[in-house]
Amino acid sequence: MTRSDLVEELANRFSQLTHRDAEFAVKAILDAMNDALVRGHRIEIRGFGSFSINRRPPRMGRNPRSGESVAIPEKRVPHFKPGKALREAVDTRTAELETKTKV
Repeated sequence: MTRSDLVEELANRFSQLTHRDAEFAVKAILDAMNDALVRGHRIEIRGFGSFSINRRPPRMGRNPRSGESVAIPEKRVPHFKPGKALREAVDTRTAELETKTKV
């Protein structure tokens, strides 16, 4: 699902929202999540999952073409951990789809 798919789904589910309002709502939510992660906060959405920042320490890598060593700086990367309800829903739905395709 892309961002535009999400906007479309939101506009379709809530008829009182215009497409523009749905787009603004999605943008506001994603911007708020982005800002929270940049500040180093953890985001937890019950039943869905949590977002946090993982630190990757600096290391030495290799340039695949020349083989020379390259210093790779420290990075902070976003990490998503699905919640129990999401994991179970995906597992159940996947199992249902697999049994339907086998029949």
